[in-house]
Amino acid sequence: MQIERPDVQYIAGVDEVGRGPLVGDVVTAAVILDPSKPIVGLTDSKKLSEKKRIALAEEIKEKALCYCIARASVAEIDDLNILHATMLAMTRAVEGLEIQPNHVFVDGNRLPKLSVSATAVVKGDSLVAEISAASILAKVTRDNEMLALDAEYPEFGFAGHKGYPTKAHFAALETHGVTPHHRTSFKPVQRILAEKE
Repeated sequence: MQIERPDVQYIAGVDEVGRGPLVGDVVTAAVILDPSKPIVGLTDSKKLSEKKRIALAEEIKEKALCYCIARASVAEIDDLNILHATMLAMTRAVEGLEIQPNHVFVDGNRLPKLSVSATAVVKGDSLVAEISAASILAKVTRDNEMLALDAEYPEFGFAGHKGYPTKAHFAALETHGVTPHHRTSFKPVQRILAEKE
């Protein structure tokens, strides 16, 4: 599938990581690539090995014209709901770019509030290099935060499941209860809180 690219100077790609997990911030990234410094191997971050993602993240940071990593906190997720919090985090990522883009490609089927023209691209992280780059930066950032959380709460195994609702995560919630980093608006977390009352 060919994505039509507008004939403008600066195109940014935006993606998010962490809509599904029960714990931690939703992390977004916006990237404007430098056409004179191509990066080989950009694709959807989920299709890459961890080693390859980390290497590409470093290369993106070195070669991109600019990038911004942004987020919405657990409190914002619980307050706004995950969709609105994600859109807010995407807006923050674009607004945080040192160079303001002329056009933005956003992964998915919805657009956040932006002051520039934008296109939503379903499966954009496989189709638009800028979105691929953003997905890689967001994923590596969030994974690192889950590793830090794993060190703080080793009994939860965050390094393995990255906060997603897995059997191991549910078992840890049942045994150890809810951490301050869990999203209390998410049903599985609400259920545990109700049981513990």
